[in-house]
Amino acid sequence: MNPLQKHTDFVKKTANALGFSYCGIAKAGFLEEEAPKLEQWLKNGYQGKMGYLENHFDKRLDPQKLVPGSKSIISLIYNYFPPKDLTDGDSFKIAKYAYGKDYHFVIKDKLKTFFELMKEEVSQEIEGRVFVDSAPVHERAWAAKAGLGWIGKNSLLLNKSMGSFFFLAEIICDVELIADGPVKDYCGTCTRCIDACPTDAIAQPYVVDANKCISYLTIELKDELPSGFEDKMEDWIFGCDICQDVCPWNRFSYPHQETAFLPHEQLEKVSKRDWEELTEETFRVIFKNSAVKRTKFKGLKRNISYSTSKDL
Repeated sequence: MNPLQKHTDFVKKTANALGFSYCGIAKAGFLEEEAPKLEQWLKNGYQGKMGYLENHFDKRLDPQKLVPGSKSIISLIYNYFPPKDLTDGDSFKIAKYAYGKDYHFVIKDKLKTFFELMKEEVSQEIEGRVFVDSAPVHERAWAAKAGLGWIGKNSLLLNKSMGSFFFLAEIICDVELIADGPVKDYCGTCTRCIDACPTDAIAQPYVVDANKCISYLTIELKDELPSGFEDKMEDWIFGCDICQDVCPWNRFSYPHQETAFLPHEQLEKVSKRDWEELTEETFRVIFKNSAVKRTKFKGLKRNISYSTSKDL
């Protein structure tokens, strides 16, 4: 077996052994098709107050600027679809991805192990970096190029076999590997995600205006929430899964096997009143290692107050 095939097979086998659902490979190069789209999206101000998305524009499009001499982008899918949907019932809602331990910690450790194993297999001299939503990497574009799915009308990556409830991660390295080809767009004429969004955040198919997105409003926006959305939040206080929940491809979602993503036992029992009376001490206990800490106690209380203001 030639080294190219051998190394590629090793990468795919290792991804599977570490619990990743899918692994795809793309040849490193400038993202020509994505450049004008990203530029226009930023010009339209659809990034809201996420100023960091305007920084490192070139790095988002050219992996060579992140890893000089890079030859391959290994894209990986890690399932987070929960065994139990905590949004069933009359309580406030948090996005499924935030039920358990912060994914950055869980997946980053796996990626570090992955790259060490690659060094042992290929050469200790190989150069590379691992990423999980932690640097200016255009991860959905690379995942699509690597054949892991297609970009849906809600701007998320959709996989034909498991929908979209998964995390994306990447290894950019200077190892030559056999690239996978992209898959076609299977959204067809479906507009369920667009129709279901209560705040009309999907400005047009495949383009999301963050300024109207419930996920952005409840997580990324640090200022006071704008007026006009009070009666449209549908009880979401951290993130939002509406455009994913209605997507027909998510009927193929299946429960993850990652114990770190299981929710804190108290989280399953929190009523609306409990949320409203949440103390900082309880917040620290329930969300000790959770992604929910990103919004901090003050931010979560702001979101809860905003969601209840429609009832006043």
